[in-house]
Amino acid sequence: MSIRVVVVDDQALVRGGFAMVLGHEADIEVVAEAGTGLEAIDAARLHRPDVILMDIRMPVMDGLEATSRILEAADWDVRVLILTTFDPDEYVYRALRAGASGFVLKDIPPAGLVSAVRTVADGGALLAPSITRRLISQFAERLAVDSALSMRLKRLTEREHEVVTAIARGSSNAEIGEELFIGAATVKSHVSSILTKLALRDRAQIVVFAYESGLVQAGDLDIGH
Repeated sequence: MSIRVVVVDDQALVRGGFAMVLGHEADIEVVAEAGTGLEAIDAARLHRPDVILMDIRMPVMDGLEATSRILEAADWDVRVLILTTFDPDEYVYRALRAGASGFVLKDIPPAGLVSAVRTVADGGALLAPSITRRLISQFAERLAVDSALSMRLKRLTEREHEVVTAIARGSSNAEIGEELFIGAATVKSHVSSILTKLALRDRAQIVVFAYESGLVQAGDLDIGH
């Protein structure tokens, strides 16, 4: 089955460019385009896409509010990939908190865009680039620790705490396996367990949880370069 995508951006030329790039791929189908957050909500409800490429700054309703509303109302598995020209941008962090699975800059190469869509469609999150790590570290400094989230940490084993910390650093499963001397399959199992125990959507939300629960703090980790 092909990956069904909705492209959302208030600039028609940008929107059309992304749609054209993705439409050339045999395993991706662009089912709709939208120019505002409200249009994005309608398109999501009508077409039930697998992935939504969502711009942040748009008229009528911004991408942050649209992301939140879509993910709260969705009764199907949909992922939101944020598009931005800003590096870094606080709105992107807030979008991750709202449930987005990651973000890409609008100047991303075509092959990178295609890879990003496939990654989030497959349940992954775009957290590896150092830009994402800098973003999270910068805005996590402003967050107060949530005591309710801290209590949820008790659901995790000591090894799962280590995995969450590594994910917050932006490490891939392979990197986590090397660091903790465990196999990639074991890491994947731990990640699945963490998502279930904490009722989180994906790795992006694990990172947000790690900071907001106080498990890690900005400055604790070697973030960015």
